[in-house]
Amino acid sequence: MNERYAPQEIEAKWQKYWLEQHTFTTELNRQRPEYYVLEMFPYPSGNLHMGHVRNYSIGDVVARFKAMQGYNVLHPMGWDAFGMPAENAAIKNSVQPAEWTWKNIENMRRQQQEIGLSYDWSREVATCHPDYYRWTQWLFLLFYERGLAYKKKAAVNWCDKCNTVLANEQVLEGNCWRCDSVVIKKELEQWFFKITDYADRLLKDLDELKGWPERVKTMQENWIGRSEGAEFSFTVPEFDETIPVYTTRQDTVFGVTYVVLAPEHPLLEKLIAGKPNAGAVRDFVESVRNQSEIARTSSEFEKAGMFTGSYAVHPFTGEQVPIWVANYVLIEYGTGAVMGVPAHDERDWQFASKYNLPKRLVIDWQQGQASLENMTGAYDGPGVLVNSGQFSGLDNETAKSAIAGWLEERSLGKRRVNYRLRDWLVSRQRYWGAPIPVIYCDHCGVVAVPQSELPVMLPDNVRFDTGSVSPLAQVEAFVRCTCPSCGGAARRETDTMDTFICSSWYYLRYTDPRNTNAPFDSSKANYWMPVDQYIGGIEHAILHLLYSRFFTKVLKDAGLVNFNEPFKNLLTQGMVIKDGSKMSKSKGNVVSPEEIIAKYGADTARLFILFAAPPERDLEWSEQGVEGAYRFLGRVWRIVDYYEKTVVGADDDYDHSLLSKEEKDLRRVLHITIKRVTEDVGARFNFNTAISAIMELVNAMYAAKEQSVVANAGLLREVTATLLKLLAPFAPHIAEELWHQVVSADSSVHKQVWPAFDAEAVILAEVEIVLQINGRVRDKIVVPAGLTPSELEKKALEQEKVTEFTAGKQIIKVICVPQKLVNIVVK
Repeated sequence: MNERYAPQEIEAKWQKYWLEQHTFTTELNRQRPEYYVLEMFPYPSGNLHMGHVRNYSIGDVVARFKAMQGYNVLHPMGWDAFGMPAENAAIKNSVQPAEWTWKNIENMRRQQQEIGLSYDWSREVATCHPDYYRWTQWLFLLFYERGLAYKKKAAVNWCDKCNTVLANEQVLEGNCWRCDSVVIKKELEQWFFKITDYADRLLKDLDELKGWPERVKTMQENWIGRSEGAEFSFTVPEFDETIPVYTTRQDTVFGVTYVVLAPEHPLLEKLIAGKPNAGAVRDFVESVRNQSEIARTSSEFEKAGMFTGSYAVHPFTGEQVPIWVANYVLIEYGTGAVMGVPAHDERDWQFASKYNLPKRLVIDWQQGQASLENMTGAYDGPGVLVNSGQFSGLDNETAKSAIAGWLEERSLGKRRVNYRLRDWLVSRQRYWGAPIPVIYCDHCGVVAVPQSELPVMLPDNVRFDTGSVSPLAQVEAFVRCTCPSCGGAARRETDTMDTFICSSWYYLRYTDPRNTNAPFDSSKANYWMPVDQYIGGIEHAILHLLYSRFFTKVLKDAGLVNFNEPFKNLLTQGMVIKDGSKMSKSKGNVVSPEEIIAKYGADTARLFILFAAPPERDLEWSEQGVEGAYRFLGRVWRIVDYYEKTVVGADDDYDHSLLSKEEKDLRRVLHITIKRVTEDVGARFNFNTAISAIMELVNAMYAAKEQSVVANAGLLREVTATLLKLLAPFAPHIAEELWHQVVSADSSVHKQVWPAFDAEAVILAEVEIVLQINGRVRDKIVVPAGLTPSELEKKALEQEKVTEFTAGKQIIKVICVPQKLVNIVVK
C-alpha cells in the first residue's frame, strides 16, 4: 500500500472498473426482495451543482446499503431533456437544441460517474430520445382514448418572453417559473388533461403515503382544495338569465348585498350592453386580464371592481341586489360568480367598504350583542344565525345543512363538492418537446395518430424567430400530412407537450427501458414499483409529484399496473447554501463540484455533504468541513495501512473467549458502531450520526494502536474489514481500494454482506464504579457488570477507603447507580 492517501490515483481506477465489470447492473430476480431507490432526474443544463451532488449522494448511500443487506436494488439515472432552456441556447448560440442537449448529457454523465454513483447505466433514458417520446405520445393517446385528453379554447397563462403557455402550477407569484417574466392572459385553443376527474382520489389517497413528509402532503391537499358547499342561482329578470354561484358559507346567504362576476364571465357583455358605463367596464376587464390569478386572489392585493348597471334577484328574499364585476373573482374557480357577504367575508368587507356597498350582519357570535357598528372587519367564525328568516336561531353549522336541504327540496340548488384544482393544460407552443400525436382533417376532424406511426418525429434544423407561433408550425414538411382515416390532405398539431408529461412516467420506463413494444412490461413494473425511496427537492411537491400520482392512477385504471401510488417513501433534501444563501452565479457563492473533486476527491465531497447536516435540512458549505472530511479519510487510510501486515491472511474465524479485556473493549466498540450505523442509515437516514459513529470506531483503532493492547490478528481483521464495509456506502472508492489491498483482492467491498450486530459483544464483563462519600470521589473499583444495587452496596462498604472515610460516622443512606457509582451519605 501507498503510505499516503491519494484519491486522484484511485478514484478514476475504480470508476472505470465498476463500469467495465457492470458492478451495479441490475436484473429482475423474483427470488430476492426488490428495492427501488430513485433520485429525481436532472435537466441537462450542462454542469452539476452541489445540490445535485447532495441529492445523488443521499440516494447512493441508500442504494449501496440496501444492496449489501441483500436486496435486489434498482438505482437508475436519466435526463429530463426537453424544455425551454435548450431553445434559448439555440437562439443565443446558433446551435440546434438536440446538439446542445446531448452535449450537456455527455458532460453531466461524466460528472456523475466521477462522483462514484452506483447507477445501472444500462437503464439510462433521455426524454428527448425518440425511443422515449414515442411512448410519451403513446400515453397521450391512451389518455385521449379514455376521455382524459381534450381540446378547448381558454384563457391561458402566457409568457411573452418564452412565447409559450404555462400551467397554473408554473406561475409563481404572477411570474413565469422559468424566466421570471410577468405572466399575462391569452385566449388560445389548448389541449388539457382531465386531472380533475381524479381530484377526489388524489386527495383521499394521500393517507396511504405514510412515508411522505407531512409538509408535502399538506401542500398537495391545499392545491387540490376540496370544499363542501352549495350551488344555487340568482335570477336576472331583465335578460331572463341566471347567475349560478357556489359557496361553502350558505349559512350567510341572507347577508348577501351584491353579486360579483369574474371579468371573464360569459354573461358580462350581455349585462353591460347599452348601459352608460359599458365602455368603462370593458376597459376595466381588459386591465384585469393581464393580472395573475395568484395576485388577484392574494389577501394583500387591492380589490377593484365596477358596477355593471344590472341587478339580480336574491333567491331567498326576493330583493334586488346589484351585479358587479371584480378582479378578485376567477372564472376557473366555482362558477365564476360569487355572492357578496361583506359582514362575513374579509375580501367582501374590503370591497364593500371601498365602494360604499351595504353590509348586513347575519351571524351573531356575542349572544345577541354583535353589531355592525362595533366591527372593524368581517367576522367569519362560528355563531348563531340572525336576520336570516326561518333559519334564525340555528347555529351556523346546523344552518349550512338546513339551507342546503331547503334549496334541494325546492329544486333551487344542490349540495356540491368543489375543487381548487383545475384541469392540466399540456399544450406548449414550443419546438423542443414531444409532439402531440394528433392530426386535423377537414373531413374527419380530430384524428389520433395510429400507434403504428409513432413516434411523430421532431424535424431537424428548425427556425426560432417565429414569435408567438410554434417553430413547428413553420415547417411545412412536418405540418402537411395524410389523414390516417380517409387518406386526404391533413395537418399535424404543431403544439408540443408540457415537459412534466415526460417526467410523470419516467420511473416506469426504468423498469423496462429497452422495450420496443410497449412503454414498459407490466410484470416488470409491478415487480419493481412502487419506488421504495424517492429523493428530490421540495419545489416539486405540487408539479411533478402530483402529476406522477395522477399518471399512476390512470395507468392502474387502464390495467397497466397494479399499484395506486408511484412513490412509497419520499425524502425532500434541503438546499446547499453558502454565506447564508442558496448558491447562485449572481451571488458569486457557487462552489464547483469538479473543483472540489479535483482537489480533495469524490469521497471527500460525498462524506462532507452527508456529514454536515441531516439530509432534510439546509446544509451550510464549509471549506473547513471539507478539509476535515479529507483528513478523516487520511486517518482511515493510515490506520488500515498500519494494520495491513497483521490483517492480510489472518483467520476470520477466531475464538472470542480468548480475547484480552482491551481486545474485548475494541470489539465492543466495533459492534456498537455496527448497530448505530445500521439503525441510522436503515431506519432514519441520519447519515451524519452514522458517519460520526464510524469516526469513533477509527478513534478506537488508533487508541489500540498507541497503547499496543491488541495482538489478536483475527480481531484486527474483523475490525478492519467491518470498518471498510460500514464506510463503503459513504466513501466507495477508498473503501474499495483498501478492501482489495488488505481484505480480498478477488471481490468488491460493495458485494459484501452488511455486517451483523453481535449483541453479546457489547455486554460489559466488568465496569468501573466511582465511590463517593457525601458526593466527593474517594475511590474507584472494578466489579462484575450487572451487579444489583444491594450487591453493589455490599462491595462498596467492604472497600478500605470507604471504611476509612466512614469511621466514627453514621451512614444515613447509600445511593447506588448501577454500572456507574455508589454515593454513601454520612454525618
